[in-house]
Amino acid sequence: MDVIIVGCGRVGYILADHLSKEDHNITLVDTDETKLQPALANLDVQAVIGNGTTSSCLEEAGIKNTGLLIAVTDMDEINMISCIMAKKANPKCQTIARIRKPEYLPERNYFKQAFGMSMIINPELAASNEINQLINVPAALELDSFARGRLDLLRIVITETSVLAGMRVMDVSKKFDRKVLICIVVHNGEIIIPNGMSMLSAGDSISVIIPKAMIPTFYNTVCDTASLKVIKNVMICGGGVTAHYLAETLCDNGVNVKIIEDDRERCEQLSAELPKADIINADATNHDVLLENGLENMDAFVALTTVDSENCFLSLYASKAAPRCKLITRVHRLEQDEIITTLPIGSIITPRRITAEAILQFVRAMQNSKGSNVEALYELMDNKVEALEFSIRENSKVLNTPLQTLKLKKNLLVCAIVRGRRIITPSGKDTLQLGDTVIVVTTNLGLKDIKDILAD
Repeated sequence: MDVIIVGCGRVGYILADHLSKEDHNITLVDTDETKLQPALANLDVQAVIGNGTTSSCLEEAGIKNTGLLIAVTDMDEINMISCIMAKKANPKCQTIARIRKPEYLPERNYFKQAFGMSMIINPELAASNEINQLINVPAALELDSFARGRLDLLRIVITETSVLAGMRVMDVSKKFDRKVLICIVVHNGEIIIPNGMSMLSAGDSISVIIPKAMIPTFYNTVCDTASLKVIKNVMICGGGVTAHYLAETLCDNGVNVKIIEDDRERCEQLSAELPKADIINADATNHDVLLENGLENMDAFVALTTVDSENCFLSLYASKAAPRCKLITRVHRLEQDEIITTLPIGSIITPRRITAEAILQFVRAMQNSKGSNVEALYELMDNKVEALEFSIRENSKVLNTPLQTLKLKKNLLVCAIVRGRRIITPSGKDTLQLGDTVIVVTTNLGLKDIKDILAD
């Protein structure tokens, strides 16, 4: 498919990289030639220097034959106009806009209908929702939802005292009546898609697919009591848009929220918009400020300043000053993931990754809208693993055949089957059927259809 990406910032580059590797023809558009040069040097893409809101620029980029335009510049208005112009030039072209300003949030449905947009993505709101999920499930380092919220893929670390240490994967499943399945194990830095005989050790990071209703039972069995406490007090460092969205949700849920922000004018604005939150005008990088405002008594600490290094150092300090506090750290620069994930800074939130995931999910669903739609897609473990949800809408050679007789790709696990109201943790004897929702975890990147689970 021909794809135009307007805006070659970090998100535009990430999308171009991913989509070109999935055999799409990518044309990048940006007014700044210096932003396009790295993409042209390192990726299999074309580029146009110009303004994506003009018909002449879009025509040069090939809008007449384009199946999808993605507008991800730093300006919401430019993104919207680019989508409008694309639709005018090619009514069959699907359009996606990144729109971030809070004042536009109530207008999202109107924009989609009035301007024919296929999708609107708000990275700050999406990041806030992900952080809120993590606060609601304190022991989880990472949490992704499937089957319209009925199933979760959650990641925890096995502690020395956990009953999971020394168990086999198959025994864990039996312990919970085959209602949970461990689908990723990270042992000594190695990513493993486990089989039933795989052994678990203290210090391993594991990802578990589990019905949402079973999470309390699972945690009460495998986690220490300190990680199970309900979070009632949250400190947020940085008062940007994500902090606003998050604090609003937390306050509405009865959580006590403190926001520390060094810009006085922004503090006054937040005080007016968030009357239930405590807004402190101070420098969060001053450790005395954190202690004076009760860091040691907080249940969760969220670092949301605009500087990655500040966020990491703040969370590192919080890990020492409040060792029982849940830590959440926002990081913008994806290329630093391998270093950052080794630090004790808790859950890492990357808005650009969230944005890219949502758009990639949409693109894969476009490619197979009649077969088995990609309903959800999450990139895990520094983009080395994908977790996907397929909705099976037509017959395929993978259907009605026991999983044990299918020749599946290596490093691939069918984790769950949702059939009507039933949630099935699959065994070798189970089959996939028309109408099922299927969750797959794999290191084989780029699956677009349920038939792609088969070895070549």
